[in-house]
Amino acid sequence: MTTFLDLPQRIDSEEELDELLTRPRPALIKSVESLKSPLLVLGAGGKMGPTLAVLLRRAAEAAGHRVDVLAASRFSSDRARKWLEARGVGTIPCDLLERGEVERLPDAENLVYLVGLKFGTEKDPSMTWAVNTLPSAHVCERFPRARIAALSTGNVYALAAVGGGGSVETDPLEPLGEYANAAVARERMFEHFSRKNGTPVLLLRLNYAVELRYGVLLDIARNVFLGKPVDLTMGHLNFIWQGDANELVIRSLVHASSPPRALNLTGPEARSVRQLAESFGRLLGREAIFSGKEAPTALLSNASRACALLGRPPTPVDAILQWTAHWVQKGGRILDRPTHFEARNGRY
Repeated sequence: MTTFLDLPQRIDSEEELDELLTRPRPALIKSVESLKSPLLVLGAGGKMGPTLAVLLRRAAEAAGHRVDVLAASRFSSDRARKWLEARGVGTIPCDLLERGEVERLPDAENLVYLVGLKFGTEKDPSMTWAVNTLPSAHVCERFPRARIAALSTGNVYALAAVGGGGSVETDPLEPLGEYANAAVARERMFEHFSRKNGTPVLLLRLNYAVELRYGVLLDIARNVFLGKPVDLTMGHLNFIWQGDANELVIRSLVHASSPPRALNLTGPEARSVRQLAESFGRLLGREAIFSGKEAPTALLSNASRACALLGRPPTPVDAILQWTAHWVQKGGRILDRPTHFEARNGRY
């Protein structure tokens, strides 16, 4: 068994990966002592929700503090629901698009809101708008006194100059494309109800949470391994290990306020796509192949404010790159959900 001070050199199975993603650090264990039971995780059937819910459950157990963690989602796949229940998380099938189903959710003083839809926007923009706006209004009406940590996205910003430090939370929101505009609309719904009802909300603008089964690093590493060109047009990006992102989302609840505040949630450094691909080339014994040329702007967020408030993401980038390369090389299971990080037109 490794500790956070003794990270594994490689991860060989999904069991090892999930254990690491849900292993609570001392800062999280201490922070959950202030949370009252139950805590609702809404939209818990997606990419981040299952590990976030189990991380919270394990932190509460380590603290000796009872917090019933309830995960609500449509659970279109039974896999996530069974996985959660086997680890002590209660599950509630719920379509958050339906106001009546939201009304039946149990009372809670703390909510983590993970509902969102990005990919498939081009084919069905109306669904993207519905999923990214209606549930936020339903939830705010149902829980006017709850603290809410709500996931948003760095796509709400315009592309930023490379070398300029990235977009900050006070920058104007200048979304590009249907998805990004719908994400701004989601934020405005939370802001409206927060101002109307005094609901404390924190908006977390996430850029690229990564783990080994999906994410921007997996996309780059697979291209290098398969001898496919890595597109350099979006030449720089931020990312954060999903375990770190989950922890910071939970710990951010105490900073919710009315009117809402926003925090950029990502790694503090802008990373060169070219350099990441070359690093994977060395780790995989392949030569990285490239297409396109780095543009002077990219989707970049400045995470200084979040780092000052919650601390820097602790998982070393070198470790994440090493784990990802090994996972790709051994043929570990992937979710086959490409990030389309190279898209500069907002079309997903």
